[in-house]
Amino acid sequence: MVEQLGVIGCGLMGGSFALALRQAGQVGRVVGYSRSPQARQQALTRGVIDVAANTVAEAVVGSDVVLVAVPVAATEATLREVTPHLKPQAWCMDVGSTKGDVVQAARRAMGARVSHFVPAHPIAGKELAGVEHADAQLYRGRLVVLTPQSDTSTSVTEQARALWSSVGGRVEVMSAQAHDSAFAAVSHLPHLLAFAYMKGLMEQAEGEEFLRLAGPGFRDFSRIAGSDSAVWRDILLGNSQAVLQQLTHFRDALDALASQVKAGDGAQLQRIIAEVAQKRRAWPSNPSDASSASSDE
Repeated sequence: MVEQLGVIGCGLMGGSFALALRQAGQVGRVVGYSRSPQARQQALTRGVIDVAANTVAEAVVGSDVVLVAVPVAATEATLREVTPHLKPQAWCMDVGSTKGDVVQAARRAMGARVSHFVPAHPIAGKELAGVEHADAQLYRGRLVVLTPQSDTSTSVTEQARALWSSVGGRVEVMSAQAHDSAFAAVSHLPHLLAFAYMKGLMEQAEGEEFLRLAGPGFRDFSRIAGSDSAVWRDILLGNSQAVLQQLTHFRDALDALASQVKAGDGAQLQRIIAEVAQKRRAWPSNPSDASSASSDE
């Protein structure tokens, strides 16, 4: 039971966590802060938070757990504001989609108190951001990845695991490097490709006409291209090395397919497509297959 939860960033992710904890009976009081006064008031009106703080410090003071739900690029600055006001036994975590850069930001901002910080990435979200879309069921059945460091308090890590489990999350622990490599492959690169595809389409003179004729295949493939631009800017830059490595693998595969099309080699082209199709059909679709930051992975 968390007597007081401090939420920094009362949007979709932070708001959903507060609602989920409340529904699970795991929190007594929620104090929330967002830079926008309108967002704070909306969170208060919707019952997402009990108290609207005017500063980060106000949301942190007296809180047992602090959830930092801000864009990844704002993590370091936010943690610098959070740290001086943490109670001795209080701890905090984030919900960012990249972890290596978050870990380094936390070390710079928190000093010795970094042992009370648990990097977290819930693989959940919606394409529509904002506290008005907060949902107590958002994390139910979803994968939540924790990437504690060697100096992270074991007790704090277990508390984080318990909290995410209490809201229905399926918790998995891995290193920040393993996390960033995996999500570059299954989330970050797919978003980059969707953005590139839409850019290439719209830069053609006939692009609007092509869009008029688009159907379900286009809708399915391009859905994540509608994701939040600022969020994905931060993710792609924050995990750039792993994303570029995955882009190399993609280019190799694309070149292989293009060469078969150019050569008119139907048999080889069909073989490649059949292998890929079989692998895709065999993939066990599960509740965590949404991509997070659209939040989508």
